[in-house]
Amino acid sequence: MKFQLAVNMERMDPSWNMNEVMRHTLDMVQMAEDGGFNIVWAAEHHALEMTIAPNPFQILTWWASETENIRLGTAVAAAAYWHPINLAGEAAFLDLISGGRLEFGIGSGAYQREFDRMKPGLKQSEAWQYMQEILPAVLELWAGDYEHNGKFWQFPTSTSVPKPIQKPHPPLWVAARSPITFDYAIKNNCNVMSWPLTRGFSEAELYKQQLDEAIHQNDNKFNPIFAMMRHTALYETENGRDKAIKAIQTCLGQFENLFRNLGDVSDGFPKQIPLDELQGRKEYDANMLEENLMFGSPETVIEKLKRYDKLGVDEYIYYASMGLDMEAQKKSMELFCQEVVPEFK
Repeated sequence: MKFQLAVNMERMDPSWNMNEVMRHTLDMVQMAEDGGFNIVWAAEHHALEMTIAPNPFQILTWWASETENIRLGTAVAAAAYWHPINLAGEAAFLDLISGGRLEFGIGSGAYQREFDRMKPGLKQSEAWQYMQEILPAVLELWAGDYEHNGKFWQFPTSTSVPKPIQKPHPPLWVAARSPITFDYAIKNNCNVMSWPLTRGFSEAELYKQQLDEAIHQNDNKFNPIFAMMRHTALYETENGRDKAIKAIQTCLGQFENLFRNLGDVSDGFPKQIPLDELQGRKEYDANMLEENLMFGSPETVIEKLKRYDKLGVDEYIYYASMGLDMEAQKKSMELFCQEVVPEFK
């Protein structure tokens, strides 16, 4: 099993210093590279302090200049917010300046709040159509001259400038949690990243089943890399456990605000739905969170990861950003690199 890192620049409230957050994020990336991680992922989000990522390629360009070997991925570029020519050129330029380290992840986008601002009138549930149109167009632009007359974009003959240096193109990734997306991934030779949110191991088993069915039904000889993402926090004391649980509950309360599209966001900070309003709901139960997420001592995390390894997960995505204080995040990463990674080499 290989390891990947998903990390955001994040501020949970205005007291978090932006320069310290920026430095911390880079520190985590460099720790991952030194620890033998394979890929680091940058997201795309807009007007939200909890995920400061207005352009994933700009973030990856920064990381490329401060690293040597770790591969650099978009998780994910939100298709509806881009023009195919712009997306192809930005991605290819990153591949060029990083020495061919780009992993190209494309997706639909997360929150209706963002669509209301970036693509007014588009429903999040319909954004997958943009992803399915833009990916073939980008591949054609990377290959050479191409004219496009689609449902969402039309442009005369053009090409990507520059071209990516990886041939025939950088590895492709999609975020998948439903049969239609797994099927699309296999049809288009895309690797797959899945995120069970806070659900149990059975959710990971469901995704693997859907992936296997898509591979069987398409029979195109493509064998994707299957990556699984979980919020991750390693600790060795009861106090460490309590800090991690409180942080993820706070973060989930903010996510709930965004998923409901309550509009309760002030200066980029989503208001957290109070935990006392969420008590009794199983997805906020502390014991459930500790069991389902990649939380625990190094020994506990190793045993959890072995289940994913046995299931057929090729690469595990360590999701670091969840409102945990920076010192605790770094301690968790140190424990993971020193005690967990060697068990899977």
